[in-house]
Formats: sequence, structure tokens, C-alpha cells
Amino acid sequence: MQRTLLLITLMLFSAFTLAGLWQEGLSGIIAPHFQSLAGSHVFVDLVIALSLVMVWIWRDAKILGRNPWPWIVATLAVGSFGPLVYLLTRKPAA
Repeated sequence: MQRTLLLITLMLFSAFTLAGLWQEGLSGIIAPHFQSLAGSHVFVDLVIALSLVMVWIWRDAKILGRNPWPWIVATLAVGSFGPLVYLLTRKPAA
């Protein structure tokens, strides 16, 4: 069930992202975050949240014997897609 929910979330988020890219382009997604204080607030909030997730991924991957770097780089490059795919490919600790 949990894996199914993650997969559905990833698929819907992917579709939403592609629609945004199709309609606005990459600059149309990024630029609004630097045009107002409210937009900057959303951007800073995202940076804080994903930083906390990357710390968790680092620790979790080390405990499970996985290399955390691909997931850290993926999170820095494509945002929430990195953690979503990490969780989909994560095997529970024994």
C-alpha cells in the first residue's frame, strides 16, 4: 500500500511537472520565486525541507549500506523526484 501510494504520488507529480514545463518552460517555473518576497519564501521553504530530507537520506542510506550520493545529487538537480525515487527503491532494514 505504501509503495503504491509513493508510485501514484510520483506519477501525478511527474505529470504536474511536465504540464508546468510544457506551459511555462523551465524559467517560468523558477523565475516567480525571485520576483516577490512571497515567492522567495516558498523557495526558501523548499530549500529547507529538501535539505532536511537529504540529511535523512544520507543517514538512512548509510545505515542500509547504500551510496547516498546519487540521491543527494538527484535531489539537488530535480528536487522532490530524488527522495520519491529513493523511497520507492528503498528496502527495509533487516
